Amino acid sequence: MSENRQKVGIITSAVGIFLNILLFAGKFIAGLLSKSVAVIADAFNNLSDAAASIISILGFKLSSKSPDREHPYGHGRLEYIAGLIVSFLILVMGWELLKSAVNSIINPQELNTSLVTVIILTSSILVKIFMFVMNLVAGKKINSPALIATAKDSLSDVISTGAVLAIVIVTIIFPNIKIPLDGIAGIIVALLVLWNGIQSTKETMDPLLGLPPDAELVKAIEEEILTHKPIIGIHDLIVHDYGPGRLFITVHAEVPGNQDIFDLHEIIDQTECALDTKFNCLSSIHMDPIDLNNPEVAKVKKYISDVAKKIHPEISIHDLRIVPGENNTNVIFDAIKPYSCNLTDFELTKFLFDKVREYNNHFTSVIKIDKPFC
Repeated sequence: MSENRQKVGIITSAVGIFLNILLFAGKFIAGLLSKSVAVIADAFNNLSDAAASIISILGFKLSSKSPDREHPYGHGRLEYIAGLIVSFLILVMGWELLKSAVNSIINPQELNTSLVTVIILTSSILVKIFMFVMNLVAGKKINSPALIATAKDSLSDVISTGAVLAIVIVTIIFPNIKIPLDGIAGIIVALLVLWNGIQSTKETMDPLLGLPPDAELVKAIEEEILTHKPIIGIHDLIVHDYGPGRLFITVHAEVPGNQDIFDLHEIIDQTECALDTKFNCLSSIHMDPIDLNNPEVAKVKKYISDVAKKIHPEISIHDLRIVPGENNTNVIFDAIKPYSCNLTDFELTKFLFDKVREYNNHFTSVIKIDKPFC
């Protein structure tokens, strides 16, 4: 993680802490004066946001540590863990707010709202809009899931505080209304907080579990590799994400099998260096030689690809080699089976084996089923 990235993350989170504490103090005082459960709930929501920003700062600091013997891939995923803790805090706060709101409906109290409460809530909405924009711009700039989650939380706060403000205004205009609007507003706030916590939990858990790489990144990697001739194709591309700034790429590159191995190896080394520089990553390329002088190879590959696509249009065939033997000819190839394919690996292998045998009864297939990582 670059120093500039860490600086942007810490400064943005620090500003968020300061503003959320101010909002908590203002809303809490207004809630006590007006005896409004909804306003007090909104105040504690801001306090949880301040705590979340503190955790985000810790996440930025810890994730910036250099790789060591125990963690050779760095500590970048600590930022995701920080985001997950923030999400859990949001869920706990939402649940507590929901219980308070339900209790307010069961045991309603007379409200004492005033223009001061309206001013505080309106100011809070404006501040939260500013925080939404600030966190979203900073989060996208430095690719920070924690800041983007904070931005979405700020937008949720705008909606929840708006609901509370609407209830307060209605209460001022209609002081004798019998409907427990304060408790209803509290429930709305709590449900919005809980929904935001659920969404944030999913968004921070996904990169920890492992996500497919961005389609544009995959396309850019492929285009860069193919500029280095005589590489003619790639497959088995895997992008390992160990946190922001810690990207590892492994890929198989197809090269003509009739060229000098040392020349090809030099091209592969140059390609790895180009990838590392362009994408700020560490890359490793496996070299796959392709027999371009044997027309039977291309013919058999096309046949197998065509029959495979009848099972599923996204099945692809690569690394096909034809190796003659004394009694049989081995046709060796890999098949990438998409996750949406209903056949098991065994069923797909048997299907392709039988189809190759139908093509030529002297062919024996050696098939490896791969999974798509992109």
